[in-house]
Amino acid sequence: MTVELQEPVTDVPTAGGRSPGRRRWVVALLVLVLLGQMAAVMIITAVQQTPTIDEPVYVGTAVTYLEQHSLRYNPEHPPLGKLIMAAGLAVVQPRLDPAFRGDQSALGRHVLYQAGNDPYEMMFWARFPIILLTLLFGLVVFLFARDLTGPGGGLVALGLYAFSPDVVTHGSLATLDVPAIGFLLTAVWLTWRARSTRPVLWLGLAGVALGAAIGTRMSVLPAVPVVMVLAFLAVRKRGWPRAAGITVGVAVVAVAVVWLTYLAVDPRLRFLEPIGMPQVHGLRGLFVNLLPLPEPYRDGMRIQFGFEDSTFSGFLFGQRYEGSLWYYLPAALLVKTPLGMLVLWVAGVVSVLVVPRLRPAALYVLVLPALLLALAMTGARDFGTRYAIFLPIFLAVAAAGVVTLRWRWAPLAAGVLVVFVAVSSLRTFPYYLPYSNEAFGGPANTHLNLHDSNVDWGQDLGRLADHLRAEYPGEPVWLVYKGAGLPSAYGIEGRNPLRVPPADVHGLLVVSDSSVAKATGALKALLATSGEPVDEVGHSISIYRRR
Repeated sequence: MTVELQEPVTDVPTAGGRSPGRRRWVVALLVLVLLGQMAAVMIITAVQQTPTIDEPVYVGTAVTYLEQHSLRYNPEHPPLGKLIMAAGLAVVQPRLDPAFRGDQSALGRHVLYQAGNDPYEMMFWARFPIILLTLLFGLVVFLFARDLTGPGGGLVALGLYAFSPDVVTHGSLATLDVPAIGFLLTAVWLTWRARSTRPVLWLGLAGVALGAAIGTRMSVLPAVPVVMVLAFLAVRKRGWPRAAGITVGVAVVAVAVVWLTYLAVDPRLRFLEPIGMPQVHGLRGLFVNLLPLPEPYRDGMRIQFGFEDSTFSGFLFGQRYEGSLWYYLPAALLVKTPLGMLVLWVAGVVSVLVVPRLRPAALYVLVLPALLLALAMTGARDFGTRYAIFLPIFLAVAAAGVVTLRWRWAPLAAGVLVVFVAVSSLRTFPYYLPYSNEAFGGPANTHLNLHDSNVDWGQDLGRLADHLRAEYPGEPVWLVYKGAGLPSAYGIEGRNPLRVPPADVHGLLVVSDSSVAKATGALKALLATSGEPVDEVGHSISIYRRR
C-alpha cells in the first residue's frame, strides 16, 4: 500500500470509537490552546519590555513611511517588515517633527522620546502586527507538518514552535527576523502543496510569499534558487518547457512583490544614495548590479556587504574575542535551545532521511536551513541565535517526522519531549530573551556564556526603573547601559561612571551584562574593584554596590 505525501499519514491518538469529526475538533482545540498560550506570553512580553537595540530604528523608519513616504532611513533592510509595523503604529497616529534632521538612530530616539509619543504605546503597536504574523506562521508550521505526517505530527511541530524561546522572543519584537523566515517557510510549504493539486494557484501564492520574504530581509536571498528548484519539481510532470515557464513566473511574482513594497512607501521611488556607501566589487558587485530589484534595495545590499567586510567583537563561553568564529552559532544554539527540542530536531532529521515516504520532504525542510546555517556561520556578526531563527521554525516541521517511525512508542515519546520543552520554556517566563537550557544553568547564567541579543539587548530598562524605585529609592545610581532606550524617559537619573575616577564612584553601579562581558579599559578596571553583583534585573542587568 502506498501513501501520497500530501495526505496525512498518521492521526491523533484517540480513545476507541471516536469519530473522525470529533478527532478533528480535538485537534482544532489543541491548536487553539497552543497558539492561545503563545499569544498570551508574547503579548505580556511585548508590554513589559522596553525597546531593544534595533527596534527604535525600525519604528522610526515606519513612522517616516506613514508621515513622509520616505525611503531615506534604514536602507539596509527592505520596507515590508517596517510597513507591517506601520500598520500597527497607524492606530496611535504617531507624531514626527517635519523639521527633524539626523541619522536613523537619532530618528528612533526622536520618535520614541522627543516627539510627544508614548514609548510604551508606540512599542506595543509596532510589535502587535509582528505577533499576529508569528501566530499565523504557527498555523503554517502545523499545516505543513500535518501534510507530511498527519495531525499528530502537526501538533508536535506546533508545540515546538509555540514553546520555542527564540521564536517567542523575536516574534514579540518589532524586528524582521521571524517575519522573513515565516514568509520563506510559507513559500516552501506552498511549493509542497503544488505537488498534488492546483499547482499554478499554489505556486503563484508561493511567489507572493517568497517576494514577501526577500522584501523583508535580504539574508533570505540565498534561498531563492532553492525555492525555484522546488517550484520546478512541483510541475515537472507537465513537461519541461511548461514547468520552466511556471518557475519563471514564480520568480517574476516574487520580484513584483518586492517592487510593490518600495512603491507602497514612495510611488516615485525618490531615494538618495546614503553617505559613505560601501563600494562592492568583483562577483558580489556584479551580482548586486544584475538584480532586477529597485536601486534602494541594491544599495541596501551594498551596505550589508560592507557590514560583512567589517570586524566586530564577540563573546562566547566567558571569552571575549575579535572577529567571528565559525562555530559560534552552533555553540550558541546548544546553549539557547531547550534540551527536548534538540533531541526532537535530531530525531526529526533522521526520520525525514530514513522513512521512505518522507525522503522527498528533505528537499523542503532540511536543505534550506542547512544552506542558510552554513552561510550564517561564515558571517561577520556573532550577535545571537536570531541569525539562525530559521532552525526552530523549519526543524519544528522536520521533527513531526518522529511520529512516523516504526516504533510503537514514538508518538508518546515525541509528546513527552514536547511537554519537557513546554516546561523549560514556561519556567523562563517572562524572560524569554535571556533563555538558556538547564544544562547551561538556565536564564540566570546566560550572561556567563553569551552576549548581545542572546541575553541583553537593552530590553529591561523599564524593569530596571521599577526595580530601583522599589528597592533602592533615593540611592545614587551610576549607569553603564547597552541599549537604544533613553534612561531618563523611564525615571532613571544615572551618571556615567567612566567619566570620573573609580574612587569617586559610590552607591549603585548598574551595568548591562553585555557591557560586563566585553568590558575593557576603564570599565574593566571599575568592575575589578566592585566585587560581585548584589542584585540583577531581568537576567540582563547586574547591580553592584560600591562603598
